[in-house]
Amino acid sequence: MILSRRGALGLLAAAPLALPAATWPTGADAETFAGRYAIVPQPIGDGIWLVRGADEAIAFENGGAIANAVILACPEGGAVLFDCGPSFNYARALAGEAERLTHGRVRRVFISHLHPDHALGLAAFDPAIVSALPATRADLLRDANGFSDAMYRILADWMRGTSVAQPGVIVEPGRLTVGGRALTAMAMAGHSGGDLVLVDEASGTVLAGDLVFHDRAPATPHADLALWHKSLDTLAALPRRQLVPGHGPLDTDGSAIAQTRDWLDWLDTALHAAVAQGMDMTEAGQMPIPEKFASVKMARYELQRSVAHFYARIEDATLPRIDG
Repeated sequence: MILSRRGALGLLAAAPLALPAATWPTGADAETFAGRYAIVPQPIGDGIWLVRGADEAIAFENGGAIANAVILACPEGGAVLFDCGPSFNYARALAGEAERLTHGRVRRVFISHLHPDHALGLAAFDPAIVSALPATRADLLRDANGFSDAMYRILADWMRGTSVAQPGVIVEPGRLTVGGRALTAMAMAGHSGGDLVLVDEASGTVLAGDLVFHDRAPATPHADLALWHKSLDTLAALPRRQLVPGHGPLDTDGSAIAQTRDWLDWLDTALHAAVAQGMDMTEAGQMPIPEKFASVKMARYELQRSVAHFYARIEDATLPRIDG
């Protein structure tokens, strides 16, 4: 099949949704299916646990649980959550594990940015304990309904009970304390219009959200590459013992920041070169990926999505018009 440039744009832009419609369970199956998320907290420090997401695209088979989440125990009892997953049921399961581990309630939920794999679970909590940057709140007001529609289409009954909600607390950059746990909030941008980073002072852990991907290709649907590079420079300069990326395994040596920067540099250069060579979008999505990214999961998938996100803008900026 030969696609026109317009057709290729539509196909690549819809790549996250290019899945067969899921079949909804009925009767007893529907009652037992919802909420079967395997929440497996991995201890990564004193009173801190990482809940790993699948290194995959959002799909019915994984329930949309592809993003990392973090549980922090509060010295005064209870827990802080950093991100809360794609659905009401995921967030409830995550909160249950947090309460079991910390012997108390969830005191605060921080949302790193707008994307649904990190944020749609917030409806499981009282808005009065859900915190986000002002830019993230504005992004959710703009896009959350569309995200919800798309996620219901892909995930079907995994999304049962999930509704669109908004954070009730605006995060101000600086030091804050929740239940005796000292944190520093930092307002950054680049992966999205508002990327919250938390630094846990006790453990020296940086919670970087989707500003950092580790052994998984970065997603770019709302990316500003120049701002993203500035944020990576800031992250690289932070004193830290370890870093939790938004996707991929825990980083203890700084390699995830370097890998994310390396991918973004290659992506930008490769897409500009593809435009200069006259490639259409389909050809650009099939360009060779350097061997150094051989271990990076979802590389081809995210390259093709990034073609859809950036290609038309690069063409507009670099190619001469022929219509006068």
